[in-house]
Amino acid sequence: MRHLAGDAVTVYTAGTKPGTSLNAQSVDSLAELRIDISGEHTKPITTDMLANVNLIITLGSEAVVDPIPGIEIHNWDTDEPSLRGIDGMEGMRLVRDDIKNQVLALVKELSIDTVP
Repeated sequence: MRHLAGDAVTVYTAGTKPGTSLNAQSVDSLAELRIDISGEHTKPITTDMLANVNLIITLGSEAVVDPIPGIEIHNWDTDEPSLRGIDGMEGMRLVRDDIKNQVLALVKELSIDTVP
């Protein structure tokens, strides 16, 4: 979202069950689109973050956030290529592209101009 919407939207990234490091294939697959997340780190959702948001997007069926008054919560069930025997970078690209398409739909829904 940050890559497509620029400063039009404030984006926080966090996990419901953050790991100890970024997934290397995820970093590499985004780098293919000229999106550099190598400086990011895993982090939990915090009350400071929640004080500044009106929409939470969770990815996948395992990510669950309890209802929070005043904040919409949407879950995006992402493609699971491993269920079809597709692993590695090929699978990561499919997940990445699925998420990108859902982000593009949200950008359109919110009437945000994308960054060229």
